[in-house]
Amino acid sequence: MGSQTIGLGTQIFQYCMTGITIGSIYALVALGFNMIYNVTEIINFAQGEFVVLGGLMMVTLSVSLGIPFWAAFPLTVLFVAISGFLLDRFAIRPLKNPSVTTMIIATIAASILIKGIAMFAWGKNPLDLPAFTGRTPIELGGVVIQPQALWVIAFLVLVVLVMVYFFERTIMGKAMMACADNPMAASLVGINVNRMILMAFAISASVGAVAGIVITPISLMEYDRGAMLGLKGFSAVILGGLGSFQGAVIGGLLIGLLESLGAGLISSAYKDAFALLLLFILLVVKPSGIIGSAQVARRKKL
Repeated sequence: MGSQTIGLGTQIFQYCMTGITIGSIYALVALGFNMIYNVTEIINFAQGEFVVLGGLMMVTLSVSLGIPFWAAFPLTVLFVAISGFLLDRFAIRPLKNPSVTTMIIATIAASILIKGIAMFAWGKNPLDLPAFTGRTPIELGGVVIQPQALWVIAFLVLVVLVMVYFFERTIMGKAMMACADNPMAASLVGINVNRMILMAFAISASVGAVAGIVITPISLMEYDRGAMLGLKGFSAVILGGLGSFQGAVIGGLLIGLLESLGAGLISSAYKDAFALLLLFILLVVKPSGIIGSAQVARRKKL
């Protein structure tokens, strides 16, 4: 009985580590959603495509072209940031007095377009990227941990810290929050609202690029992964609280843990159902999410 209990405990710990890794991926995607929402109140359904572009471009630069990792990483982030810039410039800004619904539809159309471009540029086969510090697993008390999983968690922490600092300590971050509060008042005091929106899309795309780079060594990357990543990231946003960066992290980790524990202890066939069931229950009990006010406003506290 004792050995069985220890074995089950080890299994649960293993599932939790896997869940935290998966949840960190969802949280990174969710952070990109909230980045744009906090400035524009738009739900950018092309966010998953930014993750895909990050992974695919990193493979091209690092593997196909042989560019060193330290140079390929910022070049990939820059490339995807430019993609975010183009999304705002050609899909959002040309709309005349659009409603939020119209802008959301525009991001969905952009997502489909980006997916098609990625398919023609990189093909349909999944691409692999070498792990940052090799693939030799780390064994800790019977639990096997992939080194790349630690990189995923580390980058999640880094991105959260950078975002908190950016919005709380920098002039541009505060200007973005002012645009979220009241765009008219922000423009009257000299803030270029269109420029702030453009920066929000570029930064959100950069976060997506980082997510794509760090997860590709674990799960490979292919042109059509964006829709599912976007759906899970959006679910994390709603679960944690729309507009809250802390909520995005909590929501992503919860979904990852539920998927991993559900698949390991019950059945992998229902791993998506467990997370969606939790989301449904929470929305019935507290529609604003775990961290969120009763009424979702443009501005959310970090």
